[in-house]
Amino acid sequence: MRTAADEMRAPKYAHVERERRWLVQPDAKPETDATGCLLIEDRYIIGTRLRLRRMTDEATGARAHKLTRKYEAADPLARPIVTAYLDDAEYAVLTALPAHALTKRRFTIRSGDHDYNLDRFEGALAGLRLTEIEQEDDAALRALDAPHWAGHDVSQDQHYQGGTLALSGIPKE
Repeated sequence: MRTAADEMRAPKYAHVERERRWLVQPDAKPETDATGCLLIEDRYIIGTRLRLRRMTDEATGARAHKLTRKYEAADPLARPIVTAYLDDAEYAVLTALPAHALTKRRFTIRSGDHDYNLDRFEGALAGLRLTEIEQEDDAALRALDAPHWAGHDVSQDQHYQGGTLALSGIPKE
């Protein structure tokens, strides 16, 4: 039987994703219309911790499909994650599973020496904008200053994780 301690350890094939996330200030958001973006369509499979993702490069039409599992971790800034890339047929089979969906457009915005992702959500989450960054080094991630358009740091707020957003919508402040 697996214990809580087992769940906190990284699985054999996982890598640690180190990420911070902020709300985007409405009056300070960077211009995104002139930059290319990815259309991201996520399906959080009900009853699991699995996310099925389709990413479409809006400039080229190129698509990629991924099945991802993020594990619980004591530190929400460093979570074990496992991802498998899927072909079109595998993706199509998995889309039949019941899921909570969300759609967003992801832009890459340069600030100082770093590239940040800016996610502009659509549908039921329209109006929500988050910016995030990943870093390989834990100390560098924690020392990182937020970009000028970032507001409240929501890195440790589970209400701003994708699966929770897909299920519950935009958190009420």
